[in-house]
Amino acid sequence: MSDADVIVIGAGAAGLMAAQQIVEADLSVIVLEADERVGGRLKAGEVAGRWVDFGGQWAGAGHTLLQAQAARFGVAAYPQSDSGRTLAQLLGRVMAYTGAAPRMPLISLVELAFLQARWDRDMRTVPTESPWTAPKAGAWDAMTLETWILRHLRTPFARAFARLVPRGAYAVEASQISYLWFMDALRAHQGLTRLLGIRGGGQEAKFAGGMAQIPRRMAETLGDRVVVAAPARRIVQVEDGVVVVTDRGEWRAARIIVAIAPGPAARIEYRPHLPASRDSLHQRMAMGAIIKATVAYAAPFWREAGFSGQIATDDDVLGIVMDDVGPTGPPMLMCFIEGRRALEMSAAGKDARRAAVIASLSRFFGDAAADPLAYDDNDWTQEPWTHGYVGTMGPGVMTRYGSALREPCGRIHWAGTETSTEFSGAIEGALRSGVRAAREVIALHNT
Repeated sequence: MSDADVIVIGAGAAGLMAAQQIVEADLSVIVLEADERVGGRLKAGEVAGRWVDFGGQWAGAGHTLLQAQAARFGVAAYPQSDSGRTLAQLLGRVMAYTGAAPRMPLISLVELAFLQARWDRDMRTVPTESPWTAPKAGAWDAMTLETWILRHLRTPFARAFARLVPRGAYAVEASQISYLWFMDALRAHQGLTRLLGIRGGGQEAKFAGGMAQIPRRMAETLGDRVVVAAPARRIVQVEDGVVVVTDRGEWRAARIIVAIAPGPAARIEYRPHLPASRDSLHQRMAMGAIIKATVAYAAPFWREAGFSGQIATDDDVLGIVMDDVGPTGPPMLMCFIEGRRALEMSAAGKDARRAAVIASLSRFFGDAAADPLAYDDNDWTQEPWTHGYVGTMGPGVMTRYGSALREPCGRIHWAGTETSTEFSGAIEGALRSGVRAAREVIALHNT
């Protein structure tokens, strides 16, 4: 049995950041990772000889911890391109536009202006540390975002546009999340523009060589403190510490940080059993369904035709498409299959997905999209240890179980982007959660 002051479960951004902080506090740490690689929801792949990110890949405005990690390892950022015309498909109509929104009937544009103003106002009433205590928490948590859309928006275009937001940001349908959880998510990202925007928003920059190199380098600095292929099967709290049982043996520590999403954390056996509120939270925070595909081409034909490479649709195999032309290697389009479409295409298999993705790109961009150099994708619904991008909350979950999200359970502390009060769902949120959890255990150790 190996001993450490702290055990961290999960070598994603949150777990590695927590471990980094613990080492800097002169405490010993062991990071146990279920997968054979580090990174968690940050995952590298190779398409047409170029490294690509099949997981999270953007650094945004205000992402100070992520930018600091990149600077520490000498990883250069470059801007996400957004010049040219964007394509949107709403209610079966394809529109090319520049600016913030496609051309719509005037009444729909008025409703969209109302939408942003109303969401900005509502999110400001949600307390940062305890969103379940918001003045309208009960009413907002009792309804889905879809219910709110149907009650407050009248035009089909405005409704369709509003439904794009949760699908594009969290890979869930508006009918699956509570309005309170969504308002807290908007607050955490400082509003809709920061959440979805490029310049000044959450998708402002990428890293040369890919995002996944950052957790890899973080793990390298931790050395043999990181143990991969060691899924935690059981966490046992004893009088003077915790014991973690894995496929590679047992480890003992004074405290433990579980730095994985609540849904996957439910697959660990806890002794004694977790408090009912925490256990129920694990069962109710489903991961958004998403498949991320990358398509490589010989030339960036979309740029040559005056397009940005961006597509947003309300009912297509593809939900979001973005330009992915890097400093080196072939130009690419990154394509997101989200929500119910991801579930359908997961069952269909990779060959069917390739055909469907290229067919969709060809409908939007023409024949030039029909002849790619290479295609590959990552089906996050089939990732055995992560299952998706972000855990979300449906109606009733925030007010009943939200207080358990960051509350330690004895010697067990919780990290992961879902637990962050700022930039939750983003890589920055994961890093911030790791710092917060590490500070909790360091303070307890010092007392």
